Amino acid sequence: MTKTIRLALLASTMLGTAAWAEDVTLTVESWRNDDLAIWQDKIIPAFEAANPGIKINFAPSAPPEYNAVLNSKLDAGSAGDLITCRPFDASLELFKKGKLADLTDLAAMANFSDVAKSAWQTDDGKQTFCVPMASVIHGFIYNKNAFAELGLEPPKTEAEFFALLDKIKEDGTYIPMAMGTTDQWEAATMGYQNIGPNYWKGEEGRKALLAGTQKLTDEAWVAPFRQLAKWKDYLGDGFEAQTYPDSQNLFTLGRAAIYPAGSWEIGVFGPQIGGAFEMGAFPPPVPAEGDKCYISDHTDIGLGLNAATKHPEEARKFLEWVGSPEFAELYANALPGFFSLNSTPVEMQDPLAKEFVSWRQNCEPTIRSTYQILSRGTPNLENETWTASANVITGAETPEAAAERLQKGLASWYEPRQK
Repeated sequence: MTKTIRLALLASTMLGTAAWAEDVTLTVESWRNDDLAIWQDKIIPAFEAANPGIKINFAPSAPPEYNAVLNSKLDAGSAGDLITCRPFDASLELFKKGKLADLTDLAAMANFSDVAKSAWQTDDGKQTFCVPMASVIHGFIYNKNAFAELGLEPPKTEAEFFALLDKIKEDGTYIPMAMGTTDQWEAATMGYQNIGPNYWKGEEGRKALLAGTQKLTDEAWVAPFRQLAKWKDYLGDGFEAQTYPDSQNLFTLGRAAIYPAGSWEIGVFGPQIGGAFEMGAFPPPVPAEGDKCYISDHTDIGLGLNAATKHPEEARKFLEWVGSPEFAELYANALPGFFSLNSTPVEMQDPLAKEFVSWRQNCEPTIRSTYQILSRGTPNLENETWTASANVITGAETPEAAAERLQKGLASWYEPRQK
């Protein structure tokens, strides 16, 4: 009897150990350290509840260090199973090196359009290596309380925009716009790439630049620099030494009326403002009344599979879920300002996020002009555009000189693929 019980207990222990050993933990590499709580509280529990035996560990790095940290881990064989993918060339290079697996045959890829997948495909579009997760939209966030106090309405044209800035400046209560030039990417991303699509007509101009039928010295590409040069008078004293966090603080503390923005700020600003004032948003004003509007609706974040993972089956199961409508709704509402790329419509809950995404109904979307192919060489067009945008705002370069320098740098290594 005693022997029978011992054998039963031993068998039970062995079965329990075997069951425990079957649990697999997948590690997710990411630069989105701001999202740690959301992954731990919402995303991971939702997946694990429906997929017993698979555990998820979200392990982000600091955003500026992500590329270098990830490359080192991949080379050392210590990277996680799932890799958060930046758009276009950085991830494409990883795929070419065999670090990211081919996901073309993943069933969930049918849930995404060719445009959504384009940021994580080979140049010929035949292979896809990351599941699209979200895009970000550019525009302007404004302090609704300040606008009501000064009797202002969101501008629709460039002339209305500058008339509004003049009124805010003349009143003197608020800095018209919160943006600095110390962190040069801010001037390019929230400045040049924000307003630029209205001048180069979105995808039409971007693709013409790729094809070589347009140059950066053409009027469509110089004009946004000319507008940026005018911003100098509305950024407040000391903007030249102002960092990106400084700009965020000026707006969230209620000292600036307008913030040239990426939609990712929605989830950051809400808790910081804490109801002190209400936020609104308007798209980049068009050059003239009646002009078609364009917005930068930039494919920003995807998720790929480490080709060296020891758990490909479980990792692909997670990726199938990331490509599902269920994940799209969960992610977009957990992170307002990161908009689903899934073909299934997502009902947004955050009012400011709803405002941003509503622009898709009337404005033509495009992506940042420097991201696909044009920043593969030296000098790097993306980084050079950062410098040019900051220089134009401070007055260190004229719009024409900046455009000429960018075109010369691009032409030194890029041979357009004429069609």
